Amino acid sequence: MRTWLNRLLLTFLIALQVGSLYAQETVALGLNYPETGPYLVQGLDQLRAAEMAIEEINASGGILGHQVDLVRKDSRSEPDRTRANVAELIETYRVKMVFGGSSSAVAIAAGEECAKHQTLFFATLSYSTETTGEAANKYVFRECSDSHASASAMAEYMRGHFSGKTYFYITADYTWGRTTEAAMRAYTMTEDTESHKGVKTPFPDATDSDFRKALQLAELADPDVLVLVLFGANMSTAIRIADDMGFKDDCQIVVPNLTIGMAELGGAEVMQGVIGTLPWTWKLPYEHNFPRGVGFVETFSERYGRYPSTAGASAYTIVYEYKAAVERAGSFDTEAVISELEGHTYTLLKDRQTWRAWDHQSVQTVYVVKCNPPDIVNADKYNLDFFEIISSQSGTQAFIDRNEWNAVRKSAGKPTKLQVPPRP
Repeated sequence: MRTWLNRLLLTFLIALQVGSLYAQETVALGLNYPETGPYLVQGLDQLRAAEMAIEEINASGGILGHQVDLVRKDSRSEPDRTRANVAELIETYRVKMVFGGSSSAVAIAAGEECAKHQTLFFATLSYSTETTGEAANKYVFRECSDSHASASAMAEYMRGHFSGKTYFYITADYTWGRTTEAAMRAYTMTEDTESHKGVKTPFPDATDSDFRKALQLAELADPDVLVLVLFGANMSTAIRIADDMGFKDDCQIVVPNLTIGMAELGGAEVMQGVIGTLPWTWKLPYEHNFPRGVGFVETFSERYGRYPSTAGASAYTIVYEYKAAVERAGSFDTEAVISELEGHTYTLLKDRQTWRAWDHQSVQTVYVVKCNPPDIVNADKYNLDFFEIISSQSGTQAFIDRNEWNAVRKSAGKPTKLQVPPRP
């Protein structure tokens, strides 16, 4: 009996030692992404690209000799769910860093929760200016572009081709939608809401009926330019209804922030001629000879049978940028990693980008694209050749400067130096 108990105790002690050794040799990263809801397509690409990056990193020795685990949680594009997810990722799974997004309201919630725990958060797909503006804090970094940059790049193109035209805005009623509409109106000089009308649609639970009612109001206004400040499946639903109603016959449709998944959901015929912006597309590395970007596209497409989207590129870049910052710091210490990120310039899947020190925005080139005709889309091996790059704007031109950012922060009653936000 005693021998049996001794063996059981020995087995238990060995298990504890192995578990402790495993915990020392691995490090966890947390992905809070939309596995369900209107942005699930963008979420799937984040997961796939993140897993790909982590497998590559682990195969090359990990980060500072530690193998990397990915712990994932479904945000459902809900801020309250996100706060619970992030708290669990940090408190239970002990993740060193959290990343993810798609809904800016979710990204802001994640950033606030991470700040409470003094843990890094990287926003993958979060275009609201608030993310690195009014809601910025020292633990939040944004890898993608923002509404101001998209509007600036878009407006430069629109002024040259649609000067003096009337606009109508259909906008998702949450932080990204509202800030994007405001930026578009400002940069295209369409702030007069009597001349350039608009309507808000619910988020995240908008229905086909909501979009049809909004489009009927747009039809009455008879605009030259219809701006759909909608994202994910919501945009795809609205644009199909707009196409059925004949808007494309005498109206230019603009989608400020486009992704390949949105275009695919809309369909090649419906999307033809639509203009939008994005910070990255799978054709960019080939057109501008970015070898690392080409490698990413080819590995991703071989593995998943499709091209990666902006969301996937951002998630992949974040994992590698976190690794590089940890290794420069020689430590996983959050404060040391932040110091290594601030002001750092990097080149991975596109041209040069810089983590701006004072707002933690990744400053980068923004591209204006026009959706290709169906014959070009369908000639592609994956039927995904949706975008022709028709214009671009450098990061120094597209993003707000320090004086503008200071004004935004002061207006919101926030300090002009990033710090830990006070606990509620």
